[in-house]
Amino acid sequence: MNAQKILTDVLRYTGFLAIAIALVGGGLGFVFASTDGLISALIGTGLAIVFASVTALSIIGAMRYDIAAFFGIVMGSWLLKILIFIVILALLREAAFVQPLVLFFTVIAGAVGTMLIDIIVVYRSRLGYVGDAVLPTVQDETAP
Repeated sequence: MNAQKILTDVLRYTGFLAIAIALVGGGLGFVFASTDGLISALIGTGLAIVFASVTALSIIGAMRYDIAAFFGIVMGSWLLKILIFIVILALLREAAFVQPLVLFFTVIAGAVGTMLIDIIVVYRSRLGYVGDAVLPTVQDETAP
């Protein structure tokens, strides 16, 4: 299994998590806070899943470059998504349709869920530590 397959699995399971959080969080948000709760749950789910997916996508995209560019791309995408996350939350803070508690819990559920997905997928993977190693050949001792 290669790293791209692992990250593709992470993205696939993250999609399943998004559906689950949207259904459960949206349903509970609607029950406890009507339409505002539903909207807040969907926004929170979207924020959590999009920002978790950006990491996997940036790693997949950066794998074709050398190590310095790789870390530059991954860290740059991480800093950019944190800034965007802060701006979005600042804009949503004053929105009348946002139920803050529902938004908070869905973002937390998404963050914890994607962290668990990362742990489980990496734990189950069989990614070798050495890539293109060439092992020395053993010489036949019976040869003259």
